[in-house]
Amino acid sequence: MALTLMLLLPLLGAIACIAIPGESRVERVIALGSTVVTALLAVVVVWGRHEVDVPWIRSLGVRWHFGVDGISAALVLLTALLTVAVVAHALSGPIPRGGTGSTFLGCILLVETGALATFMARDAILFFIAFEVVLVPMWVLVRRFGDDHVPDETRADAAGRFVLFTVLGSTLMLVGILFLVLHQGTSDLTVLAARHGAGLSHSLQVSIAALLLVGLGIKVPLWPLHTWLPSAHTIAPTAGSVLLAAVLLKMGTYGIVRLAVATVPYGVAQLSPVLALLGVAGILWGGLACLVERDLKRLIAYSSVAHMGFVALAIASGSETGLQAALYGNIAHGVVAALLFFVVGDLKEQWGSTDLHVARAALRDKAPRFGLALVVGLAAALGLPGLVSFWGEFLALYAAWSPAPDRPVALLRVCVVLGAVGLALAAAYSLRVARIVWAGEGSDTAHGVAAEPVADAHGARWGVVLTLVVVIVALGVLPHLLLGLSHTATTGLLSGLGVTP
Repeated sequence: MALTLMLLLPLLGAIACIAIPGESRVERVIALGSTVVTALLAVVVVWGRHEVDVPWIRSLGVRWHFGVDGISAALVLLTALLTVAVVAHALSGPIPRGGTGSTFLGCILLVETGALATFMARDAILFFIAFEVVLVPMWVLVRRFGDDHVPDETRADAAGRFVLFTVLGSTLMLVGILFLVLHQGTSDLTVLAARHGAGLSHSLQVSIAALLLVGLGIKVPLWPLHTWLPSAHTIAPTAGSVLLAAVLLKMGTYGIVRLAVATVPYGVAQLSPVLALLGVAGILWGGLACLVERDLKRLIAYSSVAHMGFVALAIASGSETGLQAALYGNIAHGVVAALLFFVVGDLKEQWGSTDLHVARAALRDKAPRFGLALVVGLAAALGLPGLVSFWGEFLALYAAWSPAPDRPVALLRVCVVLGAVGLALAAAYSLRVARIVWAGEGSDTAHGVAAEPVADAHGARWGVVLTLVVVIVALGVLPHLLLGLSHTATTGLLSGLGVTP
């Protein structure tokens, strides 16, 4: 019952919010109340590892099967708790222009519904349907509530690119799922994972794995399939940017683990060199782009491409350590990206833009709370030991250096060296942003401009930012809190990886 309620509450809340005409306080109460209760239910569901499994479409053998295990538990908690933060942050300030507040909040709740259903779906067809639920509300957030400082055509282009790329990925993913279900005779992901691809020929496993990896790679996104992401992040409102980076991108990497690694392990093993190379290309490309990018939101988007590259490299290693590194890196990036987008979004509301070439006052002097949060987020982004991102990236490189026996050791070790170069690039662009925004180097007296006033974080927004800072430090000091959740599940999932059919 708790699991069912957890899925129904944000859905019913979204319907209620969208149905409310105009502006009122009712939709605010509905949105915040439903997300808080959903978060409490998520804790109960994860703690009790709840599951529901009943027939749904009997003629096709599709079941209404949802459950939580060690692979999805942290992502369920991240989605539920972060949505509370997004709604609380949105309600503490003006709703972005472009539509009614009820529509805005309804779209946020729909994204939460689809994401939670995706992370808990235990049927391949159900997984696909849940995955697609988030696309339309996210398109609305970008198209209608995006940056009102840019022309309408720019918002339309960013939203349209987001939909076209992700729908292409969905199509490829669906074809791969249909081939898998057709040849295995079931869409139950638990059964498919237990079979480890048994009964599928070598070529068929590779073909299915290729379809799933490309389709889901667009959604991660992996280089060079990432071109939709920077524009979507730049245009989206703060709530959209946070959900896109912290939740939607994680659905792609989670799908690779749940759909590809678990069901066609031999195919993934054969394609692992390509996955590793694309991951490293993303690490380097994202880092180099961040070194020259002038828009701060766009810079964070490119850094997401780099961080997702480490997750791809970890998956390509084929080891239990690699899979745990990928799952840990997912959560780490989600928390860090959320913090950075909250901070930068608040600054953009005051500045009107996030152009790094515009002279501005130093945050350390004018807004020390924002300055502290920005420095912590940047330090975590560069993988500083003691903060959450360190463990995901360090374990990814460690796993790639000592991969599973069936993986190309020499190639992966070259990728490790290149990945280490990517860490140096991350340090360089993080220090660049800190120098310009936090220290305000060359922004005031050197340009002959007065220090503009910047209101510091306060109220609910400071509470959201401070909570994320605490989580980043806590998980950096106590990584076993997350690693312990996924240990048993990753061992079982990889038990048949690399076995020749």
